[in-house]
Amino acid sequence: MNLILTGNHVEITPALRDYVNSKMDKISRHFDHVIDVNVILSVEKHQQKAEANVHLRGKDIFVEVENSDMYSSIDSLVDKLDRQILKYKEKNMERRNHEALKNQEFDNPE
Repeated sequence: MNLILTGNHVEITPALRDYVNSKMDKISRHFDHVIDVNVILSVEKHQQKAEANVHLRGKDIFVEVENSDMYSSIDSLVDKLDRQILKYKEKNMERRNHEALKNQEFDNPE
């Protein structure tokens, strides 16, 4: 998983970078097929904004969160991202299982 961290009007400190890396490990534990993660942290007046664009095989997921504290923005961002990735994973598994059932041959008891 490639993590690209960008800051708009905010300096990315090593502590902030480590915090984002540790939180993004949660996502890679739930789903292995994450290719890229682009995280943009920005400050606009009194709002701390965090947005992430996750590139999966066959889909891109975008999440955006605004909060008054940057660390709580990152926490909310990871929670939303985790829910969306789990939803995608479940849909993908259902689709795979449905295809497997569709291709099975059934014996007619006639």
